[in-house]
Amino acid sequence: MSGRKILITSRIFAPEPSAASFRLRALAKGLSDAGHDVEVLTVKDSGGHTEESFEYPVRRWPVKRDSAGYVRGYVSYMSFDLPLFFRVLFRTKPTVVITEPPPTTGAVVRLACWIRRVPYLYYAADVWADAAAQTGASAVVLRVLRALEVWAWSGAAGILSVSPGVSERLRELGVARPVHTVGNGIDIGRLGTGMSLSAPLTEPYFVYAGTASEVHGAGIFLESFRAQLEALGSCRLVFIGGGVDREKLERDVEAAGLTDRVLFLPMMRPEELAPWLAHSVASLASVRPGLGYDFAFPTKLYSSAACGAPMIHSGAGPARDFLSAEVDGVPLGLSVPFNAEAVGSALRRAFQKYMEQSPTERAAHRAAVREWARDDVSLEGVTDRIEAIVRTI
Repeated sequence: MSGRKILITSRIFAPEPSAASFRLRALAKGLSDAGHDVEVLTVKDSGGHTEESFEYPVRRWPVKRDSAGYVRGYVSYMSFDLPLFFRVLFRTKPTVVITEPPPTTGAVVRLACWIRRVPYLYYAADVWADAAAQTGASAVVLRVLRALEVWAWSGAAGILSVSPGVSERLRELGVARPVHTVGNGIDIGRLGTGMSLSAPLTEPYFVYAGTASEVHGAGIFLESFRAQLEALGSCRLVFIGGGVDREKLERDVEAAGLTDRVLFLPMMRPEELAPWLAHSVASLASVRPGLGYDFAFPTKLYSSAACGAPMIHSGAGPARDFLSAEVDGVPLGLSVPFNAEAVGSALRRAFQKYMEQSPTERAAHRAAVREWARDDVSLEGVTDRIEAIVRTI
């Protein structure tokens, strides 16, 4: 069977560092390598990122960004979505479109695909209305967002779900279209290029790498770290990335006089992030429970496993099962309740184990975890599953 002409639409794409960028770049490359004619419609890069070349055309459009440089908020979304309608409408007809959220983009793609009689797949990495409910959005906004999201799902030839939890949530919401649980993972190759670099800090450190938003509750780590300062010696806490809670975390650190112990860094490309994860005492991730988002899996754990880092997870969700997996008889990490006492205990345990291990022992176990991750959390398997779905359309 010959290759398909595949159009990928997304408000974010490489080289901008984000989980969606890494996932979609791996998908585009995998589909192209499989013999499909791939084209990406995305946004003009915000600048400051290393230029990349791609084996397929990437068409970029200027958009409105917020003060932090993100394409975030309804005005920013519309600056991408409205032109996207015409970009899909007036180009060579694809066999199938694969679209990334937000729901406004999904709704625009549904309308354009309906006009052109082209099937599309909706990539459900999240349930946006559920997430928006935690931001204090008004009831009217939530109803509109839910309606747009359901409408985007209901016209799709299929929905690509990143986890069983998301798939189950879609079914709870009455989605009747085929839901394909394709899974999620990380671009192992990109992380590997930075793995051999030396530790970025001379002191031991914990690292939270990724988005810090309301549903994550990353502040639990700052609170717990502050309570354990004496027990953690010279250990530091590092936050890498952005998110709506970032500014509050920075204010709290300054108010507590912890600027010498807590470091904030911007989002990084995988090869830049790898040494921070690989040499950490442990990487940190959380999902705040009780917000209707307990099905979520923090994808930052995939990056941590790919770098061999021990992991600490706080809160709800399927991360508990993930961290219970063992390599050489040792669990990948600790999953504890969402409270400062439990997290503080986990920090102490991880730090103590780190200090007790010799550098040789530490390196050997982390290498074994990286090897395990190559088979279990690589995005290559995800791309293979999506490619099989594409060939049925």
